[in-house]
Amino acid sequence: MAKHHDTGYKELFSHPEFVQQLIEGFAPPEIAALMDFSTLKNHSGNYITPLFEERFEDVVWSVHVHWQGVTERLFLYLLIEFQSTVDPTMPLRMLHYVACFYQHLLKTKVTTPAQGLPPILPIVLYNGLERWQAAEDIDELVRPTPPAFLRAYQPHLRYHLIDEGRYTPEQLGLIDSPLSAVFGVEIASRKRASLQAAVDRLVRLIQADPNKTRLDRLITRWLKRHLQRLGAQIDLTQIHSLVEDKTMLAENLETWAQRERQEGRLEGRQEGEQIGMQKGEQIGMQKTAQATARNLIALGLLNDAQIAQATGLSMAQVEALRSLDSH
Repeated sequence: MAKHHDTGYKELFSHPEFVQQLIEGFAPPEIAALMDFSTLKNHSGNYITPLFEERFEDVVWSVHVHWQGVTERLFLYLLIEFQSTVDPTMPLRMLHYVACFYQHLLKTKVTTPAQGLPPILPIVLYNGLERWQAAEDIDELVRPTPPAFLRAYQPHLRYHLIDEGRYTPEQLGLIDSPLSAVFGVEIASRKRASLQAAVDRLVRLIQADPNKTRLDRLITRWLKRHLQRLGAQIDLTQIHSLVEDKTMLAENLETWAQRERQEGRLEGRQEGEQIGMQKGEQIGMQKTAQATARNLIALGLLNDAQIAQATGLSMAQVEALRSLDSH
């Protein structure tokens, strides 16, 4: 069964600035350019009927988009994937989630069949270790590919994938937002040596943001939750602000890194000692087998194949011993 973990992202994406940073930095730029982010409105709620073993959180926002002189409301359906491994059924799940959301809009009379269903942009945010390989459109799951006269009748829904692990530090560095630095901390957490540098970049971007006080509070809460999820054995109770308490946090992270390095060296020594003992046992057994083989050769009662079978030595080893003893 896949391992599930709460990323703490739902709280971040309940605030419009993080939704804007997600779209501007990680969604198709031609779509982001059409959006008026001042019109962002949160519609998050429980729209999903039980169909799968649910291990996700969803966040729904609407935003006005402008194109060709027309203004229309677009719904952003953000699915935060908790699974640490790729789910090949994601296209089917997304089709179900979007259908449930549309049903909710009709049931609550946000729209009517006569008015039509509003456009939607489904997004999957994934931060597992394994790179995402699942299909991104439901029609890719229909196999074998149906003949041309049936293709028009097959389901079709594509989601936009944001796979954090695909981004290199250099690519994230080109996206100048606190959210890109949050993703950078997530990725750097897999290599403790680079974690402090990622946190430093996060602090710099918070300080440069016009809403730094608000962002500092939200991201500090997220980072403490993230470090707890990693099992960091450090005192986080005194960390209330990444900006104000960055020195204290840096000291705590260094203490954690030192402890892990020490534990790693201890484990390395123990593993080395275990390997040494195993090799010593193997050498002792080899010497015993050779001594037994020599005694059997001296007795002259068995041939080389029988001696090899009796001692566990190879035929070549028995022949070499016989050659040595004959000189």
